[in-house]
Amino acid sequence: MPWKGIKDPYKIWLSEIILQQTRVEQGLDYYEKFIFFFPSVHDLATADEGVIFKLWEGLGYYNRCKNLITTAKYISEKLNGIFPNTYQDIITLKGVGPYTAAAIASFAYNLPFAVVDGNVFRVLARLFAIETPIDSTIGKHEFNELAQQVLDKNEPALYNQAIMDFGATVCKPVNPECGTCTLQQHCRAYQVGVVNKLPVKEKTLLKRKRWLYYFILQHQDTILVSKRTSKDIWENLYEYYLIESDAEILWNDTSIQQHLHHQLGIKNAKVTSVSLMVKQHLTHQLIQGQFIQATLSSIPHNLQQGQWHPINQLDKLPFPQFINQYKLIVG
Repeated sequence: MPWKGIKDPYKIWLSEIILQQTRVEQGLDYYEKFIFFFPSVHDLATADEGVIFKLWEGLGYYNRCKNLITTAKYISEKLNGIFPNTYQDIITLKGVGPYTAAAIASFAYNLPFAVVDGNVFRVLARLFAIETPIDSTIGKHEFNELAQQVLDKNEPALYNQAIMDFGATVCKPVNPECGTCTLQQHCRAYQVGVVNKLPVKEKTLLKRKRWLYYFILQHQDTILVSKRTSKDIWENLYEYYLIESDAEILWNDTSIQQHLHHQLGIKNAKVTSVSLMVKQHLTHQLIQGQFIQATLSSIPHNLQQGQWHPINQLDKLPFPQFINQYKLIVG
């Protein structure tokens, strides 16, 4: 991983924001793209936001990208491009929480702050046989205090990277390498046979279900698009005309024509495609829906002020992955 061992706080911050809620294998390409196009915080701060969101496209959790832009502008404009060098100042940055602040403080400045990610939670829970749920308020406090206590204060950056790597490669979630583990004789969970029961979580994630039906309305060589501006998923990304429902809608040619006619004033639309049901799992939501493509002979009055974007320029707009999975049928 190219960010390992570096001391540049900008690159460390960038890697940590990208890796929030993202697997390393997926985040690596994005990190390299951002470093190539924006080698410094000034470059990121002065870049066109549409370009930044386009580069972020497919990474998900787009609020991270919004915070990235805000923080880059703040550091560039208010701090003359000089990244904060204390934990207390780093944690005030938009989108930076205790974990990310500790990572930047430790890896960039070798400050004595423990970095507690999922790997560290797991190692500590097993090594000390702690049954306190790691996702509880009490558990988070207990594990953070313990991590700080056992931190090597002389080499915090090296120690933090080591315990994180140890959790990723030896003390793995499933089938950990207990037989060859160098900490076996010190591991209380191993001694009492509860390794695979730890760490404990108390919360069961309940996912909200949403149905999104996108009408791809084409007139000549343009398609109607709009930018999502509400405080919701995919903020600042583009989408097609949307009908959202809390329950599944069964679309056929008749119901599609009726909706276009009664809701949008569109007559004699040619429905060219109705996709199969598609799904995307987000952390707290299950998104399901379809893409309904139709060609219009004219643009009705109530849609004339909409953004009709040239089809051959659509790839320049940032769309969520849910939309990108659908391949337009251009006709």
